Amino acid sequence: MTAADDSPSPKTALDGTAIRADFPILHQMQTGADGEERRVVFLDSAASSQRPQQVIDAMDEIYTHSYANVHRGVYQIAERATNAYEGARTKVASFINAPSANEVIFTKNATEAINLVAASWGRANLGPGDAVVLTMMEHHANIVPWQMLAAEKGVEIRWIPVTDDGQLDLSELDTLLDGAKMLAFTSMSNVLGTLTPVKELVAAAHRHGALALVDACQSVPHLPTDVVDMDADFVAFSAHKMMGPSGLGVLWGRMELLDAMPPFLGGGGMILNVTTEGFTTDAVPAKFEAGTPPIAEAAGLSAAIDYLENIGMDEVRRHEVELTAYAMRTLTERLGDDIRIFGPAEPAARGGVLSIELRDVHAHDVSQILDEKAVCIRPGHHCAKPLMRHYGVAATARASFYIYNDTDDVDALADALVAARDFFAL
Repeated sequence: MTAADDSPSPKTALDGTAIRADFPILHQMQTGADGEERRVVFLDSAASSQRPQQVIDAMDEIYTHSYANVHRGVYQIAERATNAYEGARTKVASFINAPSANEVIFTKNATEAINLVAASWGRANLGPGDAVVLTMMEHHANIVPWQMLAAEKGVEIRWIPVTDDGQLDLSELDTLLDGAKMLAFTSMSNVLGTLTPVKELVAAAHRHGALALVDACQSVPHLPTDVVDMDADFVAFSAHKMMGPSGLGVLWGRMELLDAMPPFLGGGGMILNVTTEGFTTDAVPAKFEAGTPPIAEAAGLSAAIDYLENIGMDEVRRHEVELTAYAMRTLTERLGDDIRIFGPAEPAARGGVLSIELRDVHAHDVSQILDEKAVCIRPGHHCAKPLMRHYGVAATARASFYIYNDTDDVDALADALVAARDFFAL
């Protein structure tokens, strides 16, 4: 990996070619409709990132040598599995600067983590007349659980609007938070790339006596995360967006809140005692981890964190700002008025997510043409239909960057978009 260069060069802070060597799936070639073989250019990491060999090996090690159920067996294989699982919890806690590893709850994904808070904390603490505040840029995972709770408990949902340039409109924030019990918001939009003012929003929630839940799925993989500095009450994110496996999410919460919340799922592993009359729960985190957990997946997440920390999250962030700036400049120069890039114009104010609209070409058609050029992007509403309606579009074509992408990938994206425009202009 090379150090950052202060000269006006298109080269970014990280060596994408060297990093791609660690990702087996990115070695493959793809044959297009023209019969030409091209290197796969993966630009859909906002949906799910790829995995380096180190993560694959860590999971294979568990399945090959150390797989057993955790927290139960006393034989050596079971102890190794338990140590790997709990070691991953400790590593996650360190990665996000959690005060205690016991505040880290492993879930199926970030969606389940948010559902856990809505169903457990929400059912216990909210009722008719209470309000939950969301933003118009939320993913459905941070909308639907609260809507389900609202339908069940008579809770009011209020919305922070979005400006045309992709920022949150906070002019009426105090009014929206007046009497609210929860503010749940994304730290980075999966559509616009907007980095929201997390500390300002959390402070405002607390000032009004509300709790704050941060959906950090898009930010944790891409920039340093410190839950103490955030001062949030809950933070949710997914392993699969940070080069870890699917099937594993993380909920961090303040211990005093987790202790007071009722369990979310019942069964083995979350109990202290069960009788014919009832049960008592185990302590946090076990209270929220019913059943057999994602054992090998936890080992994979641990390896992914090692990989990211070896690079350094400041370097990851610097690389993506430089690459995003290059991409926005390149696409604008190549396509001019034929392209619309949603979200903030300043690369430092956003993550490496570019949702675009190509003039007179549907997002799905754009994606199909790009696939013929071995460029992988995501068309659709990106699980953010309220935001799509705000901008008056049914879908966008989204390209999203990560550490294995470089300026060559951006150039391939630009070439493919020009080809798509020209094809549909015929």
